[in-house]
Amino acid sequence: MRVGAFLILAAAGMIVGGAAMGQAAPADRALIAAAQRGETAEVGRLLAAGASVKERDDAGRTALLAATQGNHLAAARLLIAAGADVNAQDAIADSPFLLAGASGHLESLKLTLAAGADLASVNRYGGTALIPAAHYGHVETARTLLATRIAVDHVNRLGWMALLEAVILGDGGPRHAEIVRLLIAAGADVNLADSNGASPLAHARGRGQTEVARLLAEAGAR
Repeated sequence: MRVGAFLILAAAGMIVGGAAMGQAAPADRALIAAAQRGETAEVGRLLAAGASVKERDDAGRTALLAATQGNHLAAARLLIAAGADVNAQDAIADSPFLLAGASGHLESLKLTLAAGADLASVNRYGGTALIPAAHYGHVETARTLLATRIAVDHVNRLGWMALLEAVILGDGGPRHAEIVRLLIAAGADVNLADSNGASPLAHARGRGQTEVARLLAEAGAR
C-alpha cells in the first residue's frame, strides 16, 4: 500500500510538474511575440515572470532575433541583459548578429558585437555579416564590421567575397563605391576572382561602374 500510494503521489507530482512546464511555453512564446512587436514593457514583465530567452518559435527564432528583425533596440537590450544569445540561428540560419548586418540595423549590430557576436558565423549562403552589408550598400554597417577582425576576403558558397558582392550585386553608385573604398582600405584582395575567373575589375567594367572600376584600378586591380 505504501508503495502504491507513493507511485500515485509521484504520478500526481509529474502531472503537476508537466502542467507547470506546459504553462511556461506560452509565456516563452509570448515573449517572442512581444519582442517582435517591440513592446519593451511587456518584454520586461515576461522576463521578470521567468520567460526564457532561449525559447524558439516554429521558425526557430528566439525573442532576440524577433526584436532584431523589427530593429527594436530597447527590447533587444533587455533580452541581451537577460542572457539572450546573439549568435542563435533560426531555421534559415539567421542570427541576431547576421540579420543586423544584412539589414543595416547599425545600432542593433553594435549591441550584438558588444555581446560577443561570432564574427566567423555564416548565413545560409555561407557568407559572413560583411558580405550582405556590402551587397545592400549598408555603408556604416560595413564600416563598423571592418573595424572588427572579421575576415575581409571570406568567400561564400556563390564564390563571392564582400568586394565581389559590392560590385556584382551593387549599383555602382555612391554607397557601393564607398563600400569598395572601405574594403580596399581594409586590405581586400582586389584581384580575388569569382569561381569563373572573373575579377572585381572585370565585373565593374562590364557593368559600367566607372567610379568603382577607377578605385579598383588605382588599388592595383587587373
